[in-house]
Order: sequence, then C-alpha cells, then structure tokens
Amino acid sequence: MKKVLTVGVFDYFHLGHLRLFEKAKKNGDYLIVAVQDGDCILKTKQDADVLYTTEQRIELIKALKIVDEVVVYQDVDKLVPKIEFDVLALGEDQTHAGFQQAVLWSKENGKAVVRLSRTPGICSSLIKDNLRALK
Repeated sequence: MKKVLTVGVFDYFHLGHLRLFEKAKKNGDYLIVAVQDGDCILKTKQDADVLYTTEQRIELIKALKIVDEVVVYQDVDKLVPKIEFDVLALGEDQTHAGFQQAVLWSKENGKAVVRLSRTPGICSSLIKDNLRALK
C-alpha cells in the first residue's frame, strides 16, 4: 500500500482543500492529512484569523470519505520523520523553510515529493477577505 501525506491548516475549509486531497490521493492508496495545531498557528502568526479549533478541523476532515487518517502537527519538518508515508504531497505555495526541510528529509529518505497546483479562483485568504467585507 502506498501512503500519501499532505499537510496544512485547513481552516475555512473549501473546495480547493477537497481538490488538494483528491489530487494527493491519486498518488497512492491511503491518504494521511496532517492538520496544523491551532496554538502553533497563533505562535507564528499572532494576527491569524482562525475560524475553527484544531479539534473541529480534524472532525471536518475525518468526515471526508477520501481521507483515511488525520494527524495533528506543529512543525512540518518535525512531523515527516515521525509518519510512515511514501509520498509527500504539497501545495505549490507551501515553500517556507519548514517545508523546504521536510522536502529535503523526504528526498534523503527515499520518499517521493509531488507539488500540487491550486484550484483557480479559490483560497482561504479570499474567503477571509470576503467575510471581513461583509462586516
């Protein structure tokens, strides 16, 4: 069985997230989604506008048929050595230093790395901006 790991915050869950999971799952048989812990988000982005708690985001993602397993993480570079997977599937915008370290570790340890394109016209930032405009 080929296991695929993808990671993210997945707050303001939208069609783009679902499409990411669908694209990721095409690279294997078993999809592991790692959800970033809310406390960690607020440590690195104090002004983050987080809608759902970590537990709520886990519940949302676990309910999806396409997802086989959900785990929580704080730092992606510390997560990848702890998870059993074959393919690391990342969005094209996941490029900060932690992701670069995770990609390097994955490649050094015989894991495939795939970059998945965004769904055009939809992203969490646009949703947040639209909601702010309604206030």
